[in-house]
Amino acid sequence: MNYRQLGTTDLKLSELSFGTWAIGGSWGKSDDQESLRGLERAMELGVNFFDTADVYGDGHSEELLAKATKGKEDQIHIATKFCRAGDIYDPKTYSEEQVRAYCEASLKRLEREQIDLFQIHCPPFEILKDGRVFEVLDKLQQEGKIRYYGVSVETVEEGLFCLGNPNVRALQVIFNVLRQKPLEQLFPKASEKGVGILARVPLASGLLTGKFTSNTSFEQDDHRYFNSNGEAFNVGETFSGLPFDKGVELSSKLNWIKDQRGTMTQAALRWILDQKEVTCAIPGFKTVKQVEDNLEAINVPSFNSDELEKIEQFYKQEVHEHIRGGY
Repeated sequence: MNYRQLGTTDLKLSELSFGTWAIGGSWGKSDDQESLRGLERAMELGVNFFDTADVYGDGHSEELLAKATKGKEDQIHIATKFCRAGDIYDPKTYSEEQVRAYCEASLKRLEREQIDLFQIHCPPFEILKDGRVFEVLDKLQQEGKIRYYGVSVETVEEGLFCLGNPNVRALQVIFNVLRQKPLEQLFPKASEKGVGILARVPLASGLLTGKFTSNTSFEQDDHRYFNSNGEAFNVGETFSGLPFDKGVELSSKLNWIKDQRGTMTQAALRWILDQKEVTCAIPGFKTVKQVEDNLEAINVPSFNSDELEKIEQFYKQEVHEHIRGGY
């Protein structure tokens, strides 16, 4: 495993880490014992960072992480997120009283005394512009409740705005072969400011596994069923904002990236790791096998300059115009 510094913080994170939305909920059925085995296997293979949120299974993924990392709190870093358990448009959701309550509740579920990275969970741009939530986070950091804080954003514009706050130490962004826009302005600026980048939705909700066809169906409690057009939350979180059928079509045209790189999944993750500004990619998982398969990405060959250019041009010419989600 390779480890990368999270911006200018003192955290060194495994370049391929894991998100825990899938084991918490909204991705169809999951099995807690298999989830715990998956977390354990990831740590055995060198993963030292997991991303979660208070709304993943109403705190369930945080509780699973507490069990899996018991006694390893100093070695295994956890990022969690807040605000979406309330009305994200109501300024009261970001008041000191409420944010403190979110923080304390997450600490209790995680069974920790400090959160390594506390992130605002895709708030409206108006809340970020208001700025008062950052003052609350500064206070929690001074008290030692949180080590660092960051923002999970939906758009490049929001990310660039957050870089204006010197205490934002990480940005979590949707980024993958089918969602490349952050490369243009956001990543260079973040690097300049010493802000770490966490790449979420790295497999475009499974499109980049190469396993889907236009006939693939999803369970009703899977966001790929109930949010395919942004019915429940930002459409960018599901299939990276692509209409499903178009996403299947486009991903099939990228099938060549797996040549010499095992699977399409491993190749897609390798492409993200080849972007020097990225601290780590955080794919999800539900099984031990998915953990092991994803981690093979660190062992497959990097893309050469010709391949990178081919992928960039494909994105610009065939993908970009179809992206939805306030991009």
